[in-house]
Amino acid sequence: MQNRIKIGVAGGAGYTAGELLRILVNHPLAEIEFVYSTSNPGLPVTSIHTDLFGETDLCFTDQIKPVDVLFLCLGHGISREFLLKNDFSEKTKIIDLGNDFRTEPEFDRYGKIRKFVYGLPEINKSQIAVADSVANPGCFATAIQLALLPLASVNLLKNEVHINAVTGSTGAGRSLSETTHFSYRENNVSVYKVFTHQHLKEIIKTLTAVQNSVPELNFIPVRGNYTRGIFASLYTVCELDENEAISLYKNFYTDAVFTHIADKSPSLKDAVNTNKCILHVSKHGNKLLIVSVIDNLIKGASGQAVQNMNLMFGLSEKCGLKLKPSGF
Repeated sequence: MQNRIKIGVAGGAGYTAGELLRILVNHPLAEIEFVYSTSNPGLPVTSIHTDLFGETDLCFTDQIKPVDVLFLCLGHGISREFLLKNDFSEKTKIIDLGNDFRTEPEFDRYGKIRKFVYGLPEINKSQIAVADSVANPGCFATAIQLALLPLASVNLLKNEVHINAVTGSTGAGRSLSETTHFSYRENNVSVYKVFTHQHLKEIIKTLTAVQNSVPELNFIPVRGNYTRGIFASLYTVCELDENEAISLYKNFYTDAVFTHIADKSPSLKDAVNTNKCILHVSKHGNKLLIVSVIDNLIKGASGQAVQNMNLMFGLSEKCGLKLKPSGF
């Protein structure tokens, strides 16, 4: 019988940590040893994550324990500092949900080197399975890369790509800001970080590893007036006809357990609350349109992190991740 996996979660009060805990308390082989939070030590986890009432008696702590795997949900730029200040066994596997190691994968802790594998299972499954450290992809990056990787795999990303992607307010994290307040977000849509979003760096790194060089990616991120989910629509001039493109995508994702090619264009509700990426491909004149839909907190963060944990411990990728969307 498989031993239970002892787990630590650092940065336990945020949205991604809350989703991670929701998945882990229902994972058949997960045993959560601690939920680290310097702002809430001693308080019940359910005092912040109220959706877990009746699911767990865990309390936040500012102390760490030995664990088999450590999830870092600390926010961008904080993971390196945390790992320098806190000592974990070399046998402890680390999965970082921030952006610290996505494009700069090497981490030197006083002469002990860890190299983080980029945690996109659809292309790095074998590397993740033997890794001791994984950098979980960003949410926009996940949706966009999964939409473009099949074309890159056959060197067909030849022309600039136009990307419009709408995200829910949870993508901005739990901390309040002007653009996450209800009074701003409700009945409102706005663009931000036009052509400069931080996820572009990891997207380009992944695509160029597959297709040497890539054309310009014109990325327009949009703040949606809802809480969760990413709806991305991408188009580029492409020589494939529609049937050829559909076959390419289906063949590329034959072994991908969470990425699916739909016969009709999906809606957000088809993917929200699941670890799925749903893609739809269609041809319009000389342009190929790809629609990509994910839940930014699950496939775009915590669900993908658990998928990576499953691979690292030799489990089925679907273990603890058989989640149903809320279709209505």
